[in-house]
Amino acid sequence: MKKILVFAFLMAACAVVGSAQESRQDISISGTGWLEPFTAGPVVRVHSNVAEGALVSYRFMLTPSSALEANYGITYQNKIHFTGSALGSAGVTVNTRTQELSAAYVRSFNFKRWNPFIEAGPGVVIFLPIINSGTTTHDVKQQTTIAGFYGAGIAYELSPSFDLRAEYRGVISKVPSFNATPENLTTNKYWNIYVPTIGVAYHF
Repeated sequence: MKKILVFAFLMAACAVVGSAQESRQDISISGTGWLEPFTAGPVVRVHSNVAEGALVSYRFMLTPSSALEANYGITYQNKIHFTGSALGSAGVTVNTRTQELSAAYVRSFNFKRWNPFIEAGPGVVIFLPIINSGTTTHDVKQQTTIAGFYGAGIAYELSPSFDLRAEYRGVISKVPSFNATPENLTTNKYWNIYVPTIGVAYHF
């Protein structure tokens, strides 16, 4: 019983101390859409539909207006379709799951409850082919590309602990070829993927 009382007292003391200090960290979870633009290489053209996914982010505040951020994102599934004279009339479709690992520097601007911010940083994008009936060639492999990430958004403070966060993110990476054989899906092009994001952040 004494141990329980001591533990409860310590927890209460920590809560008081924590509430008296300014929050320097937050974690957020967001829904995302990945919009990969049409891209045309010398012999291969690439179309895709919209992918839906999720993004988890952690921020550590260096100052009240600057922070470092780490991100992990994943999409459910979308179709990347390759066409060209060497790919036949139907072309090649690869059902794809995409993962993101990235870091960023974040600069925010405080206007009462509204907090606009901008960010940029490096990362990787992992294109994971899904071998199912929607993928028309099975000779495709996972591909990891170095990427640059940037974004601008706004956070609205719901309470001292929570805010609503909306952002436009851009991802610049090389268009995947999935190291496919015997088809050659290489474009030697980069694309700017559009990633609208909305979610909730918790400060602690």
